[in-house]
Amino acid sequence: MNQPGFEGGDRGWLQRMNTLTARRGEAVRPQVPAGQRVYAIGDIHGRLDLLLPLLAHVRDDIASRANADNHVVLLGDLVDRGPYSAETIEYAISHLPSFATFHILMGNHEEAMLRALDPAEDRAENLWLKFGGYETLASYGMPVASLGEELPAVDVLKRYIPERHRQFLDSLPDAMRFGDYVFVHAGIRPGVALEDQNPFDMRWIRDDFLEHRGELGAYIVHGHSISTDPDIQSNRIGIDTGAYRSGTLTALGLEGDRRWLLRASVIDGEVQTKLSSLG
Repeated sequence: MNQPGFEGGDRGWLQRMNTLTARRGEAVRPQVPAGQRVYAIGDIHGRLDLLLPLLAHVRDDIASRANADNHVVLLGDLVDRGPYSAETIEYAISHLPSFATFHILMGNHEEAMLRALDPAEDRAENLWLKFGGYETLASYGMPVASLGEELPAVDVLKRYIPERHRQFLDSLPDAMRFGDYVFVHAGIRPGVALEDQNPFDMRWIRDDFLEHRGELGAYIVHGHSISTDPDIQSNRIGIDTGAYRSGTLTALGLEGDRRWLLRASVIDGEVQTKLSSLG
């Protein structure tokens, strides 16, 4: 598995004061570096049918704004639960559009899938099937109706899941940083320096992170924990709106100290997009 990485800045960035605590402690909105624009997209979970129109919405949003160095961060959990996991991975490997630089993070569901493909793992303890693996295997063409609760052998899984997909998932980083923002799948452990974070926490943490209201060393953008609307706090924002069950996939746009939301939602059987400001 990958060690945590905070691409986009030099190794000494933790020693620099950022705008979060500037001006005598006043609340100052975090910023991305000048000239950059960043879009973060929440947990996809096999909903390629929502990702494609959302990316088209992002493309159009970019075209409507001034020139910038555009980046898109997918916050992990591309797979499981929704119907198009295999297709989503293939799209991420071979068909991402060129209007931005894409960064894809490791989620806990990618980790679980990789463990299922690892012959050294204890298969009796692997719960991947129970939280989305059936849907993923079905997307690869495996006849899942014949499966019980026991995870198939690795050699059986590899008949359906291409090695290039496994290698792609295994290469995913755990974090990205742009200015005052750090992007991770689940969150970080409060009280632990960013460069010392455990990959397990960044992929799986919930309550200890979600309930923390103090400083985190940066403003955290994350998925993993579902909320009907983006969960906006003073130290973090969660943008997992449960696409696989709600039919809404959410993106957060960031430029300077500005931020806005873009959504793709299934409404009356059709996918519609929406743009809204966060002030």
